[in-house]
Amino acid sequence: MELQKGTIKEFILKSNELAEEIDIWVYLPATFSSLYKYSLLIAQDGKDYFQLGRIARYADELLANKEIEDIIIVGIPYKNVQDRRRKYHPNGEQNGAYIRFIVHELVPYLDREFPTYNIGMGRTLIGDSLGATVSLMTALTYPNTFGSVILQSPLVNDQVIEKVKQFVQPQLLNIYHTIGKGETEVKTTDGSIQDFITPNRKLHQLLVEKGFSTAYKEFDGTHSWKFWQPDLKAALTYIFKK
Repeated sequence: MELQKGTIKEFILKSNELAEEIDIWVYLPATFSSLYKYSLLIAQDGKDYFQLGRIARYADELLANKEIEDIIIVGIPYKNVQDRRRKYHPNGEQNGAYIRFIVHELVPYLDREFPTYNIGMGRTLIGDSLGATVSLMTALTYPNTFGSVILQSPLVNDQVIEKVKQFVQPQLLNIYHTIGKGETEVKTTDGSIQDFITPNRKLHQLLVEKGFSTAYKEFDGTHSWKFWQPDLKAALTYIFKK
């Protein structure tokens, strides 16, 4: 039997926080109906998740096999590497505005336009590298808006560690966290070479100590979509398991 494919629609959302128009990609399952409620998965690096991660295909397959609950996937593409760093990096000039855009503009828009649950536990953020970093920082800042985060090889610096240390409601967040054993020398967008695995291990240890619900995995590989893509199925199944 041929796999039923969901549809991907493109929207443009005018952001007051960022003073620009933001492209939004929305995946609706093949069986989508406004009569049912859907969990939301919001992806930084939106274009990458759809094209390199093939996230829609995984969702089609898992939904067809009734392995996950009904979801809508929302991708936010970045314009270029500089734009991505400005918005995703904790020190980026637009980082605060971008996080406010997600929480105060994007989420209310999605709740108006689609049949969502309108609660934190019905919303998940996902990202790779810096996209994972901004996803975690957003969820830690607004834990009542987002109940889960999928972190694929996040950049972890002192600000991230400090934010987790200060977080007092670990029971509100469910975290899926992966990092490659070969991520010892990662070239970042500012041109520097950084060790990603050591700070990620520190982050995992801290999440456990703080009492977060977390699934952690170290894969045999480096900082690339070659390894993030095959991990997506497990990530979706962990968060959205029926």
